[in-house]
Amino acid sequence: MSEALRTVVARQRMLLQARLETSLERLVEACRSAWPDRAELERILVKALPGLPSCKYLYVLDRDARQLTANISPQGPLPEHLGRDRRERPYMTEALAGERFSISPVYISRNARRPSLTAIQRIEGTAGGLLGFLGADFDLRELPLTRELYEQPDQWLQLKGDPAIRGGLFNQQRVESLMDQRIDEILDLIVELIAAHGVFHGKLHFSSSRATVWLVDDPFRFRILDYEDLADPGICLAYPQRPYPADAAIPLDRVSEVFHTFKALRFMDENIYLRSGSLNIYNGIVGLNFSCDGSHYMRWEELVHKSLDFWLGTGETCAI
Repeated sequence: MSEALRTVVARQRMLLQARLETSLERLVEACRSAWPDRAELERILVKALPGLPSCKYLYVLDRDARQLTANISPQGPLPEHLGRDRRERPYMTEALAGERFSISPVYISRNARRPSLTAIQRIEGTAGGLLGFLGADFDLRELPLTRELYEQPDQWLQLKGDPAIRGGLFNQQRVESLMDQRIDEILDLIVELIAAHGVFHGKLHFSSSRATVWLVDDPFRFRILDYEDLADPGICLAYPQRPYPADAAIPLDRVSEVFHTFKALRFMDENIYLRSGSLNIYNGIVGLNFSCDGSHYMRWEELVHKSLDFWLGTGETCAI
């Protein structure tokens, strides 16, 4: 997981801990006073469950992490879980080590096969000794998170591709595609679709002579343009005219420069060459995939400022 994603997840976990710890701690005193009467413990959990509207299951474990009660669910008790040994479950690790309250990492649940997490609250006797544990399972879909939108960092990202392709890089050569034969006209057409017809994300697949585009009028569906489409400027008539967005991250007069840089990378070498290139004008990010199957994601300014010597001067760069 990237550092940026890790930070967002950690912040959500802190919010959850503050919310859940208070709720479960209220139950500890009632469970302590009823210990170890199964019927009374289940009655307490049934009464408490409506106060935890996002909780999937509530249950009590003994000091060895063996289940003392049924799973209490919104649909009623599930007695088949009585006696279940949870000691080896990952969410018990911190609690068994002495942590008073802990929240597990997110895991895929055994039954529903959905992202879930478990909160464990230790139950201690009046003299301080360990009696057992109060457990609460949550389906991630139902948890009251802030759900802030994660923003992808825009630093240069390099990803290694298939080792088999990288290993055979110098045993292959670029084969001229149909798009290569008319590349200037096709690049001009893509730039026009971006500039005046609402395309905000365009990807050119040079080797297979096709393009994939996303439009502001219908952003949840992509459209595939094959070579015949790209070779006919008349396809502009199939898309409504739209002004270039004022909040785009790349100026309109630099869009053409990006796509013509793709051309230079396509023809720069017979072994190391661009297979596909994309541009998203809203975040200004360019995506590149090379013949070595290495992928790069970077800001458009970084792309246009790099010379071909940068890409060819270190064979490792492409392979990353």
